[in-house]
Amino acid sequence: MKKSLLVLPLVAVLAACSTTDPYEKRADAERTRGEANVERAISQAPKWMTELPKSTSAVYQNGTAVSLDMGMSSNKAKTMAFGKICMAAGGQVNQQSKIYRTDSENASTEFSELAIKSFCPGVDITGIEVVDTKMIAEGNRFRTYVLVALPTGEANQLQARKDRMRQERTAEIRSREAFREMEQNRPAQ
Repeated sequence: MKKSLLVLPLVAVLAACSTTDPYEKRADAERTRGEANVERAISQAPKWMTELPKSTSAVYQNGTAVSLDMGMSSNKAKTMAFGKICMAAGGQVNQQSKIYRTDSENASTEFSELAIKSFCPGVDITGIEVVDTKMIAEGNRFRTYVLVALPTGEANQLQARKDRMRQERTAEIRSREAFREMEQNRPAQ
């Protein structure tokens, strides 16, 4: 009888730890899968996601995104990285956050909203380059990591070309105006 009294609490503890509720098992499996996806995204992330390269002739930024569509995942990751480059080069961001949290004795619930609008009207990111891309499977979705660089100064050949073309257009317009003005101011013969 004493042995059964000792075994009974042990069986009760084991029964409490493992549930027979199929819906609770499903929720636990989903939680485990979500945690595994997060751990995988972190473990497979390129080093430049946490340590950006440093350069005296370029600004680097990264981005990551996930989507059911491979192209959308890539586009979203690039958009995130381009937005960061824009901010690093002097752009502006408007951000609004709303967080609602409720706690009860048994559970905690949180609802968060974040809206971000980036403006880069005065920031020219001509010459930006995608330096590296890595894509992994995350469950049934694609996760893309992107590293971009914006060369600065003489290293940015596209910007230098754009500046030369702008100067040439300005010179052409001004020379036409100068010749027109000379014609208008020429004495009548």
